[in-house]
Amino acid sequence: MVSLKVNGTTHTVDVDDDTPLLWAIRDNIGLTGTKFGCGVAQCGACTVFIDGQPLRSCVTPVSAVGTSEITTIEGLAGKEADAVQAAWTNRDVPQCGYCQSGQVMSAIALLKENKKPTDRDIDLAMNGNLCRCATYVRIRAAIHDAARALEI
Repeated sequence: MVSLKVNGTTHTVDVDDDTPLLWAIRDNIGLTGTKFGCGVAQCGACTVFIDGQPLRSCVTPVSAVGTSEITTIEGLAGKEADAVQAAWTNRDVPQCGYCQSGQVMSAIALLKENKKPTDRDIDLAMNGNLCRCATYVRIRAAIHDAARALEI
């Protein structure tokens, strides 16, 4: 049994200590917004926040999380989250949508650290997030839009 604090609620789940956090979140807690993409931390679809920092949940065992606060796409809140989600909608970023939870999580993490990212900053921060639909130009534009919205 492992206790995980996810989106402000503590959940006790019956999993082995080496179970990837992704599967505990999806299969045991029932939050399916975080996606399985590659299973080797290369695509970013499984990105969650651990104590506010982005982390790939597909390769993180539940035992490594301890008492940390886990935030999934379902638990997002705050001005950066609002700005990114509005920009995503305004720019029609998602096509199939599969990678979007990871993309949004990474974009929010970037904007929390860098209020005025350049194209290079965005490309570097988003480098670990793959999009099969190749909406990278719209993703970059949406991040710039969100950064401008946060200036207001």
